[in-house]
Amino acid sequence: MTLGKWIGGYLGWSAFGPLGGILGFVVGALFDVAVKGYGTQEQAARLTSEQDVEGQRNSFLLSMLVLAGYIIKADGKVMHSEMEFVRNVLRQNFGDEASWQGDQFLRQLFEEQERIGQQAFRQRIQDCCLQIAHNVDYSGRLQLLNFLVMIGQADGHVPPVELQALKDVAQWMKMSPSEVDSMLHLRGESLDDAYRVLGVSPDATDEELKKAYRRLALEHHPDRVAKLGDDVRKAAEKKFQEINAAKERIWKARGI
Repeated sequence: MTLGKWIGGYLGWSAFGPLGGILGFVVGALFDVAVKGYGTQEQAARLTSEQDVEGQRNSFLLSMLVLAGYIIKADGKVMHSEMEFVRNVLRQNFGDEASWQGDQFLRQLFEEQERIGQQAFRQRIQDCCLQIAHNVDYSGRLQLLNFLVMIGQADGHVPPVELQALKDVAQWMKMSPSEVDSMLHLRGESLDDAYRVLGVSPDATDEELKKAYRRLALEHHPDRVAKLGDDVRKAAEKKFQEINAAKERIWKARGI
């Protein structure tokens, strides 16, 4: 499937509001597609359940692309490694043509950022995040944030300005900035990394640790994002395994 056909599919809630505005700009510049889901909120409410699932998934992927454009350009530079991470996500799910078109999508966003200025674009992204927070449950937003963190880590280093952008996006999506710190340490192998993943200090009691793990296990369980597609669920499964690995390191060190 090409990216144009994907964007031309049912978009659900992203067809409206700030995300719909960005989509209209990019589609007008890049693709000759008829976007379904544009219209009134009442028309969108009459979609079939199958179309609604498609709209949820497409809205999620559109949100990822838009926010990826903000994170990639946060430090004023467009890193090849970060762009390639997004291309690979699209290539694995939609094919080579979609990967190329996704590249053009992001570059169009970069041009829009230059055209309207950093502050205005930042406000537009904040508005998009508020729309996402209103329409996506916490587990879905966690997975979206996880994708953004992985994009930031693609070149092996997350500069301070990019880190702040990730935390800003988390807050705008009504999430704690500490979620970013936790995700940044998912791949770490030290005991300190494990405590950061669970979001607790090494001085925490065993009961506090267990409570923190139960919360993470509930919020990050792959079943909670299954409706967003197999690729999103698989990414959630990997993250869930990394959370469990961190938990096991702490449990082993404490003899729990």
